[in-house]
Amino acid sequence: MAVLIFGLIIFIHELGHFVVAKLCGVRVNEFAMGMGPQLLKFKRGETVYSLRLLPIGGFCAMEGEDSESADSKAFCKKPVWKRILIVIAGASMNLLLGFTLVVIMHSCEDMITSTQVSWFEENASSQATGLELGDTIVKMNDLRIFTPIDVSYAFQSDKDGVFDMVVERNGEKVQLENVKFNMDNGDLHIDFKVTPIEVNFGSVVKTSFKTTFSYARLIWISLGDLITGQYKLNDLSGPVGIVDSIDQVVDSETKDNGIDWSALADKLLFLAAFMTINVGIFNLLPLPALDGGRLVFLIIEAVRRKPVKPEHEGMVHFVGLALLMLLMLVVTFNDILRIIKR
Repeated sequence: MAVLIFGLIIFIHELGHFVVAKLCGVRVNEFAMGMGPQLLKFKRGETVYSLRLLPIGGFCAMEGEDSESADSKAFCKKPVWKRILIVIAGASMNLLLGFTLVVIMHSCEDMITSTQVSWFEENASSQATGLELGDTIVKMNDLRIFTPIDVSYAFQSDKDGVFDMVVERNGEKVQLENVKFNMDNGDLHIDFKVTPIEVNFGSVVKTSFKTTFSYARLIWISLGDLITGQYKLNDLSGPVGIVDSIDQVVDSETKDNGIDWSALADKLLFLAAFMTINVGIFNLLPLPALDGGRLVFLIIEAVRRKPVKPEHEGMVHFVGLALLMLLMLVVTFNDILRIIKR
């Protein structure tokens, strides 16, 4: 199952590069799924299509992508705006896939969750300190709230159970200070419920856009938390950790008399959507060896009206790739240690 999910995410990413490259008249020498030795290959037109041994990546090898080429169909010979479209196409396809999976996920739900308070438990601390029935949560401790995912993140990242909030009440924005939630043995206790939204075309599309944005934003926030030290390197998960998470999801929904297919599908859709959006956002980071790093060089070229020397750009990407591989080794080692200790 994990291999299928990884394969789909990688295939969509590389397909984005491939399709846009072809549309822009760039020669694609090879379109490969996986890394390492070739298992299968065939050639159609000017492109070799291959399946490789290790299901951990893939690539779309374009003529003149990393070096000079005299071929008129080479990547380096195309206008900078076309090269920018090709570079961002992979991440764009991942984000589109993520949105599509989120649409499917919400379409299969009985009701869609909102951020409007509809019920309090008896003697609710949050109600006693300012929150009211009918309030739509707009902000929690400076975090703009778009979906229940944002509310969950705000609760999970909180330390003391006290929030400054902005809510929409009777059509107006209201500032609430020191809204308190009880702490049960160190865990924050959520003492309210929210209004369900009917599932229809409009609500699914609107909520799916918001959910996709929330996933993407959480990835950026998590990266910032990693940089500032709130999360440690040991908290990261690589392919091994993600595969283990998917396996745990499958195991958790396997009962003595079979599999709870509905619950399993929901959780796998969530994981797949979050992973592909993660891949899309991560690839757009302005780091060497990533699509975002290549995009930076193209933007510099567009501003200077002169490309950076290929050997200089190639060296930057080489160093970046080496550091990225080192990071992946460390993360994979930590994933294996966590699995062994469990």
